Amino acid sequence: MRIRLVAGLAVALVVLLLPSMAAASLAQPAVVSANPADWTPRLPVDSTSAVYVFRQVGTTMYVGGAFATLGGAPRSNVAAFDATTGALLGFAPSVNGAVWAVVPTPDGQLVLGGTFTSVNGVARVGLAKVNATTGALDPVTGSDTGYLNLGVSGTLASNAGPTEVYRFAVDPQGTHLVAIGNFTTVAGQGRARAFMVTLGTTAGSLNAWYYPPLTRMCQAASLPDYMRDVDFSPDGSYFVFASTGFVSQSGDLGLSLCDAAARFETLNASPTRPTWINYTGGDTLHSVVVTGAAVYVGGHERWINNPQGKDNAGPGALSRPGIGAINPTTGLALTWDPRRARGVGAKALYATSAGLWVGSDTSSGGALGCSAPGGPNHDDCAGKGLESHAGIGFLPLP
Repeated sequence: MRIRLVAGLAVALVVLLLPSMAAASLAQPAVVSANPADWTPRLPVDSTSAVYVFRQVGTTMYVGGAFATLGGAPRSNVAAFDATTGALLGFAPSVNGAVWAVVPTPDGQLVLGGTFTSVNGVARVGLAKVNATTGALDPVTGSDTGYLNLGVSGTLASNAGPTEVYRFAVDPQGTHLVAIGNFTTVAGQGRARAFMVTLGTTAGSLNAWYYPPLTRMCQAASLPDYMRDVDFSPDGSYFVFASTGFVSQSGDLGLSLCDAAARFETLNASPTRPTWINYTGGDTLHSVVVTGAAVYVGGHERWINNPQGKDNAGPGALSRPGIGAINPTTGLALTWDPRRARGVGAKALYATSAGLWVGSDTSSGGALGCSAPGGPNHDDCAGKGLESHAGIGFLPLP
């Protein structure tokens, strides 16, 4: 499932919530443990339940996605639990569609974004403000501030779907925004798949940053809209993309961002190639989070360090099913290897001062652990002491 936010709505949300969004990139002193905590709540193991977003406020962890229960209790696509014990909290708004964004507001409430059309029985299309404790709907969601008016338009191919901003990230300083999605033009300038905005005091404007090879297609013609996630480093000096699309076209290896994670420098407005690029060899990366100690990637990948692979392990490839960590400087895999049941993939990675949260679908057995023998995307984890954490896993800092 993909979020279908109109471009103006997605970027306008940043303006309303910029102080909160700017805290998204968090520095961690070390690589997190590969052993997940035992106490996290579980989603049901089925073909539809999944986690798409985490957001912590104090000791409360909010989680959004597509689910009907959490920890055995009824919850409609959004819930809250204690971030240190996993105990479910009373926050339980009724949201009739998937939740992809949960953002605290300056007045202590929450804005939810997603594919829903009603909240607590009241019409709210894609965006709603709720009480952070009770889940009660705020009667006034808010209006467009006019801070951003970028004119995002175009589509990458006839089968790419409508124009959309799929995801975006804001640097910790609140000075730059990088967005990805299905578009070809921003503010009248050519910008395929990704663009950067300079965030000023009273308005945001299109930044000169552009990477021309983003116009190139990957080998999967059915996935023209292949960018999946972006995150800034804790100091804001660089950002990392994650993507799908299958492998690169002939001659494009090292340039095209196909089933890969790739680093770019924020102040290099005209890069000719990524600082580094790490290919999976044909498997999707859905999510990325940058902590300074590591670049964590999640998806349904089988390998990383696999530029020569094409649905196989090429020279130098390392097995990293469903989740992996990359050295931020060299772009090569770290030894960290907790493994995941791959499923559709991990679409939510979220770093906190305590560790790394992992959210994914549950059709193959959980966020971390092993799938059933003979099942889809089965990983042979026998003897590795791994655990099943359906939909939600937490990997603490050592």
